[in-house]
Amino acid sequence: MTKAMNNEDDSGPVTAAEVHDVVVIGAGAAGLNAALFLGRARRKVAVIDAGEPRNAPAAHMHGYLSRDGASPATLLDLGRAEIARYGVGLVRGRVERIDHGYFVRMVGGPVLRARRILVATGLRDELPDIPGVRERWGKDLLHCPYCHAYEVRDRPLAVLGTHPGAVHQALLLRDWSDDVAFFPHTLDLTAQDREKLDARGLRTIEGEIKQLAVADDRLRGVELADGRTIPRDAAFLFPRMVPQDELLTGLGCAKDDDGWIATDRTGRTSVDGVWAAGNVIDPRAQVIAAAGMGSAAAFALNTDLLDEDVTQAVEHHRTTTAERA
Repeated sequence: MTKAMNNEDDSGPVTAAEVHDVVVIGAGAAGLNAALFLGRARRKVAVIDAGEPRNAPAAHMHGYLSRDGASPATLLDLGRAEIARYGVGLVRGRVERIDHGYFVRMVGGPVLRARRILVATGLRDELPDIPGVRERWGKDLLHCPYCHAYEVRDRPLAVLGTHPGAVHQALLLRDWSDDVAFFPHTLDLTAQDREKLDARGLRTIEGEIKQLAVADDRLRGVELADGRTIPRDAAFLFPRMVPQDELLTGLGCAKDDDGWIATDRTGRTSVDGVWAAGNVIDPRAQVIAAAGMGSAAAFALNTDLLDEDVTQAVEHHRTTTAERA
């Protein structure tokens, strides 16, 4: 059951021309695809973007039909050009908060009013404090096997045990290489974990990681605190994924048992008129899945707007008919 937003607000007068059908916050795959759908539905849409895409460090993206191997920047450039063709406005900036009444307040900028809101602000990857990790992230220190393992197949790989999800990551990577070394680092492996790693033919290399060994702008190996360096061509790391959901929590959107914003299948949150899509609600959503979530949210948003438009039209028709009688 959704909670209604109070339409009372102290934002000052807003003219009808300034009211958007939907304000989309975030211009990644989810936000842009939603804007594309809504623009084609002839809705008045504004997209607000801070210009900090999560996948910016990656040179290529994979698993996106017709765009496999394209750079993330290329996809976003194409998306921005496509929404512009349908009259969707793109506003550069950061949203400070969303006030009741669907007033979207930007940091040091304008206040936009909307009939509905879609939040597609994604998530951020929190990386461990190991020298070399941040510098190699998205280059030869990778996260998603499905996105990047094919490009480093059959090469010596490392998996850094900085997150409980690293064990599964290592077991999965064995399908791309016969030479996968797992570095538990400070991770406390269970006997069952060790058995699985051994059964899959992975090497488990004990010892705390000191840093990533890098030379000539390439990963050369993993250096341990005891002085050993294990040569590796590429490494994988499971980051801590933190949803950028402050705008949603600020509105009082309910969360699920895992601490993520709860939505229905279309992305509708517990707050009336507010939807969310992409990695802000699902850390597993790859680019193509996030785009699909944006499309599903846009379909539901347009239907919700239509229902409101029809209700208002019927009320106006009845009033007009009564006055003529």
